[in-house]
Amino acid sequence: MKTLLLTLGLSLLAALRAQTLPVGDEENQDASGTWYLKATAADKEIPWTKLESVSVTPMTIKTLAGGHLEVTFTVLIGGQCRQISTVLEKTAEPGRYTAHGGKHEVQVLKSQDEDHYILYCEGDMHGQQMRMAKLVGRYPEVNVDALQEFEQVAAARGLNADNIFIPKQREACSPGSD
Repeated sequence: MKTLLLTLGLSLLAALRAQTLPVGDEENQDASGTWYLKATAADKEIPWTKLESVSVTPMTIKTLAGGHLEVTFTVLIGGQCRQISTVLEKTAEPGRYTAHGGKHEVQVLKSQDEDHYILYCEGDMHGQQMRMAKLVGRYPEVNVDALQEFEQVAAARGLNADNIFIPKQREACSPGSD
């Protein structure tokens, strides 16, 4: 579960900036900051999506030298809130990042709706390949147009759009509140 949450968060945040390809500080500021996980779809069952009251906290991205990204988020593990931070490495291919020594790859797709991205992630999780798409946005509220586009992209990538998970948003991690 801890690895799954880490993978979700890392791939999400790493990919946010890939679509715009950094050229100067102005583009870096577009991806840096706070992002919210709006929806998730995967080719395999994600155990925590069966929970009725799963909630997520915002993630932060900081652009580093060379276009790499530092991704920071908080997860509730074993009843304790833990801050996790990692660096996502920019690849030579535009719109792609890697994490965990290349075990996870993220492709960033700019949504037609402003302030949203769709992140398509592939990687190894507990010895199995997993594919996942995530909708992220600048604001916690659900955007119907962005969600509809996400459903179409998920289906086009062979993910089950019927199993899209929409987490509840919260501003901070607090044990015992899920």
